[in-house]
Amino acid sequence: MAAETLTRPGPADTDEATAARAARSRRRNRRLLILGAQVLIVVVVIGGWQLGATQGWLDKFTYGSPSGVVSQLKTWFSQGTATGSIWHNIAVTMQETVLGFLIGTVAGVVLGILLGRFRALADVAAPFIKAGNSIPRVVLGSIFIMWFGLGPSGKVALAVVLVFFSVFFNAFQGTREVDRNFIANARILGASEWRVTTQVVLPSAMTWIVASLHAAFGFALIGAIVGEVLGAQAGLGQLIEQAQENFNANGVYAGIIIIAALALIAEFLITRFEMRVLRWRPSELSGDAAGL
Repeated sequence: MAAETLTRPGPADTDEATAARAARSRRRNRRLLILGAQVLIVVVVIGGWQLGATQGWLDKFTYGSPSGVVSQLKTWFSQGTATGSIWHNIAVTMQETVLGFLIGTVAGVVLGILLGRFRALADVAAPFIKAGNSIPRVVLGSIFIMWFGLGPSGKVALAVVLVFFSVFFNAFQGTREVDRNFIANARILGASEWRVTTQVVLPSAMTWIVASLHAAFGFALIGAIVGEVLGAQAGLGQLIEQAQENFNANGVYAGIIIIAALALIAEFLITRFEMRVLRWRPSELSGDAAGL
């Protein structure tokens, strides 16, 4: 009888289980509602576009049509492009993007933390950082084309510049926002400057750094695409440039759709990385709660 009393769920346990099921149901209903709204937006936009092109309200030569974009994608994936298979062009763009993203992120984190930790260095470097950030990226793209030619190096360099400033300012600000009491306590316990930086400052600034990665990958992709539009032998930017030169609106939109798909895949992976690295953070503070 005593054992039965111990194992039998009480009213409090039942209320908690009911509340948990209700919360899961609300979250599921909310996700379904959001998904339904997103699907509705896509249907309205694409359906209206196709209807306008079919009825002659929109000039197909200028605006293309969803059916024409699908046909262009089928041609690229089945027959290839003038610069090789579509997969080769995707691989070239992604190689440039990922390299630029990784190099720019590492450089931005290292320099951001370094200048954030040492005010004297920040004061010396401040005018150079501001001047570099003020240079129009298109001008830099043209300079890199002259320096590195039409190969991938110039696109990687442009992606690095775009990513660097995005990550640097977040890492710098995150380092400045670290609680000084944590640093003082670590020093009192005998921690060296290296251990203070790696075990106190870096974890504390990690939220700022990881948050910048979402925008940083987009900047890396922009850098690679812009560099390819300015001059390249292959890549998605080159495909878009060729379509624009041939007044092929469907080709331009097809290239944009592929780029958007790659960006969404990268965003999904970065969000998973963020959830893994920042598992300690309350879920309501994460970007996943709002889908952004």
